[in-house]
Amino acid sequence: MGQVLVKERIRARAPAPTPKELLPLGQIIPGDCIEAMRTIPDASVDMVFADPPYNLQLGGDLSRPDGSHVDAVTDDWDKFSSFAAYDKFTRDWLTEARRVLKPEGSLWVIGSYHNIFRLGAIMQDMGFWILNDIVWRKANPMPNFKGTRFTNAHETLIWASMGEKSKYTFNYRAMKTLNDELQMRSDWVLPICGGQERLKKGGRKVHPTQKPEALLYRVMLATTNKGDVVLDPFFGTGTTGAVAKRLGRDWIGCERESDYRDAAMERIEMALELDESALKTMQSKRSAPKVAFGTLVETGWIAPGTQIFDKKRRFTATVRADGSLVAGDANGSIHGVGAQLQGAPSCNGWTFWHLEHEGEIKPLDSIRQLYLLATEP
Repeated sequence: MGQVLVKERIRARAPAPTPKELLPLGQIIPGDCIEAMRTIPDASVDMVFADPPYNLQLGGDLSRPDGSHVDAVTDDWDKFSSFAAYDKFTRDWLTEARRVLKPEGSLWVIGSYHNIFRLGAIMQDMGFWILNDIVWRKANPMPNFKGTRFTNAHETLIWASMGEKSKYTFNYRAMKTLNDELQMRSDWVLPICGGQERLKKGGRKVHPTQKPEALLYRVMLATTNKGDVVLDPFFGTGTTGAVAKRLGRDWIGCERESDYRDAAMERIEMALELDESALKTMQSKRSAPKVAFGTLVETGWIAPGTQIFDKKRRFTATVRADGSLVAGDANGSIHGVGAQLQGAPSCNGWTFWHLEHEGEIKPLDSIRQLYLLATEP
């Protein structure tokens, strides 16, 4: 009897789910992120992705050998008077993030060596349970111009649940499919934001630290589901919102800089949602070339929904969001589906499957080679 009463009390204390219509979905809340988050109801968000100021502590301008200025080194939003001031700011926004997250929600934070260790310690002090630290190894990092240290070729992401015993979302099989049937590791090789994806105005970058969509694509595909609510307290130019829209997730942003807000909304309005069939993800077989097929999908070289076919056009398959294929009743990796359709024990999907690219019929392997050339250091 006593146990029943305890369970009833616990159930009574659990916050009721917030109806989605009461959330500012698809909106960027202006102003300071802490004040902005205070307008969001308790336990209403499935995931928080945070790219907070790095507090670079470089003590002056940083210039390239040609004399040009390196962005973001002296921006006001990255300046704090002391480590203590930065830590207080961190605790304040993490407190709000913890409040708005659902009990089974998760938190992602990205940073550099300047701040990531402080962030991780504060997160642990507040009760978050670290599930992984992910090393984003940049395929094309900015060089070390002074030549006084190792080139900073990576950033670190921390993925955490609400507590040691808390449930959380992890789409393991989708990640395995995205990685050509190998378990996804905690070191991710992805290029920095560049090309057409990099937002520019008047020839200058709109935001100095714009993150690549491929990074957010992998984070969201791994740890959220269609229809989940994703909050980004440091929204910037809206990478989180653009990827959330593509993957059928709802989003909320907080951003104090009006120029960033304007650029973000314009960008998100142009983002195309994936259709329902492309959004379905796979549940898992094996083979690992240097570049996973899923990498070509998440970096935009091959779009979800693309029709691919064998050289003789006997078989056609559709590419899905996690890099899996579907062809009638057959579904799986590029290798597995190719083998199923042919009734063969194995298949090299890279050479078996073809697509139309710039007016020509090319094997998938040729797209992989183009990707390698474009992202080589």
